[in-house]
Amino acid sequence: MLPEPRLDHARQLDAADPLRAFRDRFELPRDERGEPLVYLAGHSLGLAPKSARARVLEELEDWARLGVLGHEHSRRPWLHYHEQLTAPLAALAGARAGEVIAMNALTINLHLMLASFYRPQGRRTKILMEAGAFPSDRHAVSSQIAWHGLSPDTELIELAPAQGADTLREADIEALLSRRGAEIALVWWPGVQYLTGQSFDLARIARAAREAGCVVGFDLAHSIGNVPLALHDSGADFAVWCGYKYLNGGPGALGGCFIAERHGAPGAVPRLSGWWGNETATRFQMRPQFQPAAGAAGWQVSNPPILSSAPLIASLEIFAEAGMARLRQKSLALSALLDELVRDLPVEPLTPRASAARGCQLSLRLPGDAARSERILERLTQRGVITDRREPDVLRVAPVPLYNRFEDVVRFADELAQALRPAS
Repeated sequence: MLPEPRLDHARQLDAADPLRAFRDRFELPRDERGEPLVYLAGHSLGLAPKSARARVLEELEDWARLGVLGHEHSRRPWLHYHEQLTAPLAALAGARAGEVIAMNALTINLHLMLASFYRPQGRRTKILMEAGAFPSDRHAVSSQIAWHGLSPDTELIELAPAQGADTLREADIEALLSRRGAEIALVWWPGVQYLTGQSFDLARIARAAREAGCVVGFDLAHSIGNVPLALHDSGADFAVWCGYKYLNGGPGALGGCFIAERHGAPGAVPRLSGWWGNETATRFQMRPQFQPAAGAAGWQVSNPPILSSAPLIASLEIFAEAGMARLRQKSLALSALLDELVRDLPVEPLTPRASAARGCQLSLRLPGDAARSERILERLTQRGVITDRREPDVLRVAPVPLYNRFEDVVRFADELAQALRPAS
């Protein structure tokens, strides 16, 4: 049974929340009685906007009605469909419209960016990234090093936290760049670390990388739609993200790229080319020569998937209405309440307490071994609480301001306390 004063306080906060109506714009997973689950897994897969269904159905109807003519005559002509994503993504990325493009998935985009921006020469051949990075990032980076005939064993520098620490500091990155910057061609870093939920000062990292003469790129899978970004002003060379976490674009949703304006002119940097990156004026003249579009659009390879773009457009309309500044304010309040409540439980928070160093997600190390942490997750799921766990013992919890309530946070803390008790 929930402590009534705590639950009453949460309900008062929800009643005063200026963003509370946005929860009704999303499909909430429900239990067998039709009651909403406590869904705190938006860091892994965001919820479906209710408007996404209508958007997809409209495209299916236009396809059935028009066939190939839909490219020019559908309600939202498919030839220019991806352009609907540019302005709202640029707003969330803190970028200019010409610096952003929606395309592909995150790791495909990372490969495309590394093909352009990882150019090992002379002594400067190494890539710096974090130890414990998301595995797909490491796979991509290692394979790109090998593609150049080099060995990841010698050319990949993985920076780990200090002994006894769970998180890295920007100062650790700066110190390594000060020592070894002349060897490093490219710095690859997350905006928010997927396991710990730590959020980094990207402008500070970019400044240190560029002062050392390195190219710098960011993985924003857990950042975009979660924390405010200012990529244009940050000094970053490029960034990539996915669309299915905080952007609520659906399973396997379209990802995106940022390419700094200084690199956007045709011929400024090499690239792997495809016809959809050709300038629009001559794209359908089917010339053998590739004439890239200016800006990030010139990195497109294939035409965009309409049916999987539609839900992302629906979600970005909600973001534009809610506003990232208001979402961030509520996110900080939700995570602060969560942090306060779990401090009384036998768990170890991994995510920094400083608000600037975290987004929605808090990561908690559970007591006991991997088997016990798995049982704790199972108990939470059985009790209608949806989070996720990473081996061996880390529980990741993300109260998302678009659709989560303060009541959800209180209910989670109570259910976690119950799940941590030894089974009778």
